[in-house]
Amino acid sequence: MTRRTAAILAFSLSVTADAAGQAISATFSSSMPPLARLSLSANNVSFPDADPDLVPLIPAAGGPITITAKARATPNQLVTLTVQAADDLRSGVSVLPASLITWTASGPGFVNGTLSRSAAQLVATWIGSGVRSGMQTYRFENRWTHASGVYTVTLTYTLTAP
Repeated sequence: MTRRTAAILAFSLSVTADAAGQAISATFSSSMPPLARLSLSANNVSFPDADPDLVPLIPAAGGPITITAKARATPNQLVTLTVQAADDLRSGVSVLPASLITWTASGPGFVNGTLSRSAAQLVATWIGSGVRSGMQTYRFENRWTHASGVYTVTLTYTLTAP
C-alpha cells in the first residue's frame, strides 16, 4: 500500500489601513480593430435557357442570394459592400458584356445595380458597426443576338469596414 502525504500550508497576512482609506485607479484597455465578415447563401448562380421573346430578363435559377454582412467599424464610419466581375462573360471565344447581368436588392441599405468588369458596383452601404442581411436577385438580359454557349464569369464581393 502506498501512502500519500498532503501538506497544507497556510499564510496569514495582516494589513492595517488608514482610517481615511485609499483609492487606487486602474486602466483596462482592449483593442477592437475594424473587422468584417461576409457570407452568401450560394456560391454559384445559373440562368436557365429561355425564349428571348417570352423572357427578356431571365431570373437566376436558384432564386435570390441571401447576403449576411457583419462589420465592426468606428462610430459614424461608412461600411460598404461591393461586387465586381473579374471579366466579361466568356464561352470559348464568344464574349458577352458583364453588364448584361443586373440585380434587384432588398434589405436595409441594399441597392439595385448592374454588374461591371471595370469597376466595383455598390451592393449595400450603412453607417457604423452591425449585422446586415439582404437579398440580391440576379437577372440576365436575354437576346436573340447572343451566340450559343455556356458563359461563365467570376464575381468578387468586397466588404469594407475602414
